[in-house]
Amino acid sequence: MPKIIDHDQRRREIVAVAKKLIIQGGFEAATMRSIVAEAGFANGALKRYFPNKDSIVAATFQSVLAEMNEQIGSDEPSPDPREALRHDVEATLPLDQYRIDSARVLLALWEHSVSNDELAALYRAHLQDWRRRLAERIAAARGKGEPADAPAVIELAGEVIGVTIGANVTALMFPDGALIPEHRAYVDRLMRNLDD
Repeated sequence: MPKIIDHDQRRREIVAVAKKLIIQGGFEAATMRSIVAEAGFANGALKRYFPNKDSIVAATFQSVLAEMNEQIGSDEPSPDPREALRHDVEATLPLDQYRIDSARVLLALWEHSVSNDELAALYRAHLQDWRRRLAERIAAARGKGEPADAPAVIELAGEVIGVTIGANVTALMFPDGALIPEHRAYVDRLMRNLDD
């Protein structure tokens, strides 16, 4: 009897291998040949799941963004709007090894998306959704009855996104987590100064 293959599982395995190779050696390390070798597939087997490297890159990008969104929504949101905001901000900062590794993958993929319109559109949509969610959380946490599109709220959401992206970039230079206390201190300052 022929072996039944779960093709969706195979795709997830290939994406996991691509992510691992990017973490270890950057975007250039995730070649079709290295992915096939690391995954233990025959040479032609990879094309059955992904026709080219760009399709693997797109799937890896989507996977990392989905993991990030899952991290944000991993816990039941606190009924306290301030704690819900804290949770969401901390979920996007490189505060553990898993998130530091994910930052490495995201940064490699961001660079690639500059020359790939499909990936750029995917990331822009992610940024817009992230900004919207963050603005809603900030407006609720400030407790002033402001709408999520109030200028002060939008400005603060932009600041948080900018700091988060910067923290993910600098985490690459400190993969041992040396900057984690600094990132936690930022979250504490943000929460203290939320009403300003």
